[in-house]
Amino acid sequence: MSDAKTRSWWGWGWAEDAMTDEECVALGALLPGLPSRPLPVPDVGDLRLPEPRVSPPASLAPLVSTAPDDRASHALGKAYRDVVRALRGDLGRVPDLVARPARERDVVDLLDWAGATGTAVVPYGGGSSVVGGVEYRGDAHEAVMSLDLTRLDKVLEVDEVSRAARVQAGVLGPHLEDQLRPYGLTLRHFPQSFEFSTLGGWLATRSGGHYATLRTHIDDFAESLRVVTPAGVGESWRLPASGAGPSPDRLFLGSEGTLGIITEAWMRLQDRPDRKASASVAFGSFAAGAEAVRAIVQAGLNPANCRLLDPGEAAMSGAGRDGRAVLVLGFESARVPVEGRLEEAVEIARAHGGTPAERRAGRDRAVDSWRSAFLRMPYQRDGMARMSAVVETFETACTWDRLPALYEAVRAGVGAAIREVTGAEGLVNCRLTHAYPDGAAPYFTVVAAGRRGDELAMWDELKAAASELLAAHGATITHHHAVGRDHRPGYDRQRPEPFALALRAAKEALDPHGVLNPGVLIDVSPRR
Repeated sequence: MSDAKTRSWWGWGWAEDAMTDEECVALGALLPGLPSRPLPVPDVGDLRLPEPRVSPPASLAPLVSTAPDDRASHALGKAYRDVVRALRGDLGRVPDLVARPARERDVVDLLDWAGATGTAVVPYGGGSSVVGGVEYRGDAHEAVMSLDLTRLDKVLEVDEVSRAARVQAGVLGPHLEDQLRPYGLTLRHFPQSFEFSTLGGWLATRSGGHYATLRTHIDDFAESLRVVTPAGVGESWRLPASGAGPSPDRLFLGSEGTLGIITEAWMRLQDRPDRKASASVAFGSFAAGAEAVRAIVQAGLNPANCRLLDPGEAAMSGAGRDGRAVLVLGFESARVPVEGRLEEAVEIARAHGGTPAERRAGRDRAVDSWRSAFLRMPYQRDGMARMSAVVETFETACTWDRLPALYEAVRAGVGAAIREVTGAEGLVNCRLTHAYPDGAAPYFTVVAAGRRGDELAMWDELKAAASELLAAHGATITHHHAVGRDHRPGYDRQRPEPFALALRAAKEALDPHGVLNPGVLIDVSPRR
């Protein structure tokens, strides 16, 4: 009997790791006002999908699937609103085709055919988008093709001298690390979606990883990109740095598949760290902890982990239960001892009123609890969705001078919106996920009791309230979740208009038929 797990088509991660009905009920009991039983897990066989509106030519047919389970699993991402719709069997505009190219030439041929037929192309890596990045909305195109790149999953070349590797963009995180391990090297980019996302997805969305300081985004690891566009194939030079005009890679990092398909990248690697040390520090308030984080990063210590959990977040993750904020610190290296740097950071935290936790045999209970809860959170989100709770997470970034007011405003404003929308109190928790010398990235978690059948409308209202608060305080609409379709209104406000003109011009030039991921970043009309 195989031990292989099955990807959930409707929710997060592995189907076998989803919460049971009993676990959903127990979790839902923590929030008054929810139904007594969870919504049933949907069976993809019960869906009634429309017939595909288009058929590929014989030359491309071996690359294409119209199987109902393929089409259903590629229709939505993994946001709360996606999970709720999947539970209802409401998948929106389901892809007519799912294409799996096996080589770059296949990508070229598929894009040529899509442009000629006006078929929208939605790039798909691991499908873990939580902002509507892999979903087609609207009816401007006659047909939709999901372009699944996961067959392009190999490390093609390793430069051990420069510590870099040429990697195909469809490789999932674990498989990438498995291929680098024999060289003693690692990319060491671990977003929460690591198991279920690809290198190309990370690059196209400017993914944020586990590093809380210094090398926070995938941008920092990208040395060169190779991109297929309807207008041609381009590849930037491999260079450690360059001052030659605007960077070509910057055009495609964060372009979310609307300008081209990233097929390969040279990525900067590092030796696998074997020296690690971690600790937790408790604070009487989130504000005091934030001041300690600012002092640590401005001192240039650059911890790999520097997560500050407010009292609600600390209690939810099991890292603290006494009403105090908790700072989780971690350092790592493949070359030098890290205990000294950890102690320096702890001393800075102590000087800001922090109380370090006791470590036993080098272990810290709060650190272990936080790490375990971090990996389990998306499954719990799905469990709460089945109980008709309204659950949302949103992240942002702002400068240090704005952080205290933003934190208080979001907690108060979203809390008031919850009361107005649901008629009851809810939870608004926060943690700092990334920290910079000039600012930080707060990540908010919202949990409220929904009304069965009205969950999406309630979610929409809370999302809009949160987005308005971010804009009012000059905070970005997203720090690492990307724009997709859900964050378009906030992105349109944040983006300077001259840059919008340049982006539209680039879209016109690179995608003359207007078929690449329509509705992401900018609006264009399809052209035949």
